[in-house]
Amino acid sequence: MTRRMEPGSRVEKPWGYEILVAVNEHYAMKEIVLLGGTRSSLQSHEVKFETILVLEGSLLLELEDSDGEIRCRTVTAGESYDVLPGRRHRVTAEVDVRLVEVSTPQLDDVIRHEDDYGRT
Repeated sequence: MTRRMEPGSRVEKPWGYEILVAVNEHYAMKEIVLLGGTRSSLQSHEVKFETILVLEGSLLLELEDSDGEIRCRTVTAGESYDVLPGRRHRVTAEVDVRLVEVSTPQLDDVIRHEDDYGRT
């Protein structure tokens, strides 16, 4: 099922929320807030390419490298990172975090490998 969201739509998540800023045939942009002490699912995307900019706070990024190893690093306000299609990734909010995600427009392209909240 394709997720139908309109720009300005706020979607509550177990770890915070996301607001869709824009979506068209070329890209999607979201503002995302993660509450301190929460984390996203360990996930990957078949075709979706993401660039994330941390606006406020800091997070622990788990990101699969080209050798299939998951590497961890802290990302703080003003820093960004890319998530290539097929790479497993997860973020843990060390404190409340606000970020911007710009990606290709495949909003439903999520494969969850692990999830603290029982989502499939």
